[in-house]
Amino acid sequence: MDVVTEAEDRLDRAFMALADPVRRAIVARLSRGPATVNDLAEPFAITKQAVSKHIQVLEQAGLVSRSKDAQRRPAHLVPEALEQLTAWIDTYRLTTESSFRRLDAVLAGLDTDVTTHNTERK
Repeated sequence: MDVVTEAEDRLDRAFMALADPVRRAIVARLSRGPATVNDLAEPFAITKQAVSKHIQVLEQAGLVSRSKDAQRRPAHLVPEALEQLTAWIDTYRLTTESSFRRLDAVLAGLDTDVTTHNTERK
């Protein structure tokens, strides 16, 4: 059985949290600044309790934190968590782009060979 590291576990929780469209919308809203449950619930046809549960999932995934401001408990995006997700995605994006560049070079070479071969036949 594979041993899952703490970093992999955080990554799994973050991606699972972001699998839900409501939570992605909450993250998008929080990217503009802190917001309360009431603020976050406005655009949705769900209860404030449901929004609060979504925030809890995002908190457990490390994507969102909450602070206390008098009676308010605004939610804040945790930029470092998003940077870790981006870094993980970039690793695979860069690897894939490198593979495509190599494939482009091979195809360009084949295209040149075909063009040269066709020109020689005339």
